[in-house]
Amino acid sequence: MFSVQEFGVRGLQRLLLSTAVAVAAGSSALAASQPELGVRDGKVVAVDGLRFRDLDRDGRLSPFEDWRLAPEQRAADLVSRMTLEEKAGEMMHGTLPAVGGMVPGRGQGYDLTKLKPLILDRHVTTFITRLSGDPAWLAEQNNAVQAIAEQGRLGVPVTVSTDPRHHFQFVAGASVSSGGFSQWPEATGLAAIGDPALVRRFGDIARQEYRAVGIHQALSPMADLATEPRWSRISGTFGEDPDLVGKMVKAYVQGFQGGETSLAPGGVSAVVKHWVGYGASAKGFDGHNSYGRYAVFPAGQFDLHVKPFDEAFAAGVVGVMPTYAVLKDLGLEQVGAGFSKQLLTDLLRGKHGFKGIVLSDWAITNDCGDTCLNGFPTGVKPSFAGLSTAWGVESLAKVDRYAKGVNAGLDQFGGVEDTAELVAAVKAGKIAPARIDAAARRILAIKFQQGLFENPYVDPKAAQAVVGSKAFAAEGRAAQSAALTLLENRNGLLPLKAAGRKVWLKGLSPDAARAHGLVPVEDLAQAELAIVRTAAPFQTLHPNFMFGSMQHEGDLSFKDGAADYEAIKAASAKVPTIVAVYLDRPAILTNVRDKVSALIGDFGAGDDAFLDALTGAAPPRGKLPFELPSSMTAVEAQAEDAPHDSKDPLYPIHFGLTY
Repeated sequence: MFSVQEFGVRGLQRLLLSTAVAVAAGSSALAASQPELGVRDGKVVAVDGLRFRDLDRDGRLSPFEDWRLAPEQRAADLVSRMTLEEKAGEMMHGTLPAVGGMVPGRGQGYDLTKLKPLILDRHVTTFITRLSGDPAWLAEQNNAVQAIAEQGRLGVPVTVSTDPRHHFQFVAGASVSSGGFSQWPEATGLAAIGDPALVRRFGDIARQEYRAVGIHQALSPMADLATEPRWSRISGTFGEDPDLVGKMVKAYVQGFQGGETSLAPGGVSAVVKHWVGYGASAKGFDGHNSYGRYAVFPAGQFDLHVKPFDEAFAAGVVGVMPTYAVLKDLGLEQVGAGFSKQLLTDLLRGKHGFKGIVLSDWAITNDCGDTCLNGFPTGVKPSFAGLSTAWGVESLAKVDRYAKGVNAGLDQFGGVEDTAELVAAVKAGKIAPARIDAAARRILAIKFQQGLFENPYVDPKAAQAVVGSKAFAAEGRAAQSAALTLLENRNGLLPLKAAGRKVWLKGLSPDAARAHGLVPVEDLAQAELAIVRTAAPFQTLHPNFMFGSMQHEGDLSFKDGAADYEAIKAASAKVPTIVAVYLDRPAILTNVRDKVSALIGDFGAGDDAFLDALTGAAPPRGKLPFELPSSMTAVEAQAEDAPHDSKDPLYPIHFGLTY
């Protein structure tokens, strides 16, 4: 017999756990269903006629390798075997390095030379991917990542996450181009349709496509309320009605995760964001930028912003991502939500009982220097160099930012791989070791639940067949048409009787028009009608900030001199004119409505889906998920935190006509 001193406390814990779980598994072992095992250069052990991956290569079946056991049991055993450095690696959510740089990476492949030390030396096993491209190729790229992870001391598989990639709008750091995936309207478009069953179906399709290429985690949905019309991230939300947003969020989580109230083995874990109040951004400026770091609550409507998250919790959402914002007007510590114990421990885990992982948004622990605070000098092109969102804790040392985040309630840090700082914080007594263990167990339990420890590899041929299949693409196209929202239809112009009609086009493919029976003409004088596709106006008010240079800010109204508005005026003066406006933000259409024969709110639709709707093949049935204000004066007077509260809106929330 070994003494406790000889065997070690950790060894004794493992022995006791192994004995307990073996007894628990006993009678069910013979009835267990053998899963498919994915092995490249690892080993397999056989026990009781069943096969298990020998992840630690010791020739024996350890509890964490035993797929008959509960995920929580396996996670507890694995954590007991890990070093502090390995546990710290689990708490990092890095970026899969790509050939050509961090955010590029949309087609050149992963840089495996850079990736290998991140996995094997820093022990990071969760990464966001920003690659897009051929599904089979993407599957092969993700398999290559898993092959590296299999070489690790404990063989922990990699969780691959992604920002949304099924929609139209692409902004680096917030979404990914759709590539070969089925394409659907924006989240606002799904809200315009307003059918939870359709949203759940979308989530189920996205789940199948994600898992087919080796993606396991969705950094979505956004449960934020779009109560501030100027905000640049509205297209990723389900609008500003708390009840509608809650229903959409719940259905989205259920579709992605594959279960009514929990994550299914073949599911994609969802991370609902951004806890909480992000949509009340002051003047609509976004929290990625120092000038947009505040959310404000002049109308006292904070509780409304919390409400949709409860529906995500009811669906068993696996993860929560805190907002970047510093919340004003609420008596809270003036730090970003990722550092707020009041928001993460007291409110999220305490009052709302959340048990899953809390993942920070990106770069909150990075040092924030001059370009972070004040932007790049005039004449210097902004870049992601020096990016930080450490709002309220800029003056702290990096090690103290990690300590503050963990002690506030974070389990994982987004966009970083700084394991040394986290380890140093524990060794300095700034973080209790038990807190690190708890975080690692939560993160690993999800990997076990998804079956990644048995088989993290995917079949590239199957990915090619599943992703963007004809059936999925057709469902996405039908949703694009349905989400279009008819605002005006004077003299019953729509649906169009298209056959042979001569049409002048702007922003619409002539080939698509011909395919729908229209005859495009270049000379407006020859046209019988005109169709103009345009987008909500915006300003670039902060071009010296990286995100400020990409995001839509400021004025929402159409101005004289703008090319599309001039085209609308010219066309409508001569022929009946149909105008569709892409509403990534609630455009002010007061001086457009009075000129057109038909007016449509667009929430993401390809030209074919758009023309399906115009010709009546797939009629539009959207209802506005937010109100459309009548003037910028009304926008500036409304409260950032209150839904649909502008004076005399041009179109109220939930407005929409039908044919």
